[in-house]
Amino acid sequence: MDNADLAEIVAAVRTFVHNEVVPREEEIDATDAVPESLVAACKDMGLYGFTIPAQYGGLGLTVTQEIELVFELGWTTPALRSLFGTNNGIAGHVLLEGATDEQKKEWLPRLASGEVTASFALTEADAGSDPSSLTTSARRDGNRWVLNGAKRYITNAPVADVFMVFARTDPDAPGNRGITAFLVPSDTPGVSVAPADRKMGQFGAHTADVHFDDVVLPRDAVVGGEEGVNVGFRTAAQCLAHGRVQIAALCVGMAGRLVAESVEFARSRRSGGAPIARFQLVQGLVADSVTDHYAGRALVREVAAAYDAGTDKITGPSAAKYFCSEMVNRVADRAVQIHGGAGYMRGVAVERFYRDARLFRIYEGTSQIQQVIIARQTLGPAARG
Repeated sequence: MDNADLAEIVAAVRTFVHNEVVPREEEIDATDAVPESLVAACKDMGLYGFTIPAQYGGLGLTVTQEIELVFELGWTTPALRSLFGTNNGIAGHVLLEGATDEQKKEWLPRLASGEVTASFALTEADAGSDPSSLTTSARRDGNRWVLNGAKRYITNAPVADVFMVFARTDPDAPGNRGITAFLVPSDTPGVSVAPADRKMGQFGAHTADVHFDDVVLPRDAVVGGEEGVNVGFRTAAQCLAHGRVQIAALCVGMAGRLVAESVEFARSRRSGGAPIARFQLVQGLVADSVTDHYAGRALVREVAAAYDAGTDKITGPSAAKYFCSEMVNRVADRAVQIHGGAGYMRGVAVERFYRDARLFRIYEGTSQIQQVIIARQTLGPAARG
């Protein structure tokens, strides 16, 4: 896709977000649901498949192009991007990174159109950022597999049509080895989804536990075919690395919105007969947030370029996700402070974003896991014992 086409898509998404989604943010937060009219519009705009190659019906954006689009999506409630985030991110990329040609042809066009929503089922009660203690298992039974276990906090689980499930297929393999990825349609007997989790924020974006009880899968359910056995964790790691760049870009977009809300309030709110924008301590809060936003945006663009070039697909994504998720929380905190008492009230955008932003430091690898990845990649064997 050339720059002119990208600019047209980004402009269309910007208009949609500002004119159609922002006015309904409070409705989404109050009802814990994205209106069907917005869901349909996202499908019509191709947002369910913006990272999926054009040959499968997607927009085929590179990571460098993708982040420019995600910057715009970050301007509004994260529930919007969550609708199609798994299709374009960690779940869809399981297929892009590891699937057979037949699996790609069967599933990717349906993900790109929004006919199907995919979920990434890796996290468990005792296996989150570090999946080495993963206990969900799959055992061979002739030409079939039998899957058992439970997954926790699975994004889009309540609406998922297919799960990308990571299970241990070699119980004797140490650590991250012996893990395989499986394609599991949600209507397969033995698959059950618990009620949606009650979360602090990000209402309209749903997570839930998923249980697999003697789920019988055909041989071709293995992502990548038989050759995919024991490379499941590598596929998961590749998908998470890409997803971290996307999450970082989302945080940058949200930081931009928070800066705009802070600036508007500081200009209009008066104290002692003058706008609070005249107060140097308020100016300092705004300046720090503007600087954070600039730094995050520049970092994400540099990391995306390196990812596309193939020169850094590990350290850069972790650094971007780590910095930007921490950064947007700082910006959200300052925005609430600038708003004073109003910033603590429901119905005020910065209060909602303050709740929404907190999750970014946790999912797709906590800040502490990103620190470990960055340090170990930088220090090499000396850091690994």
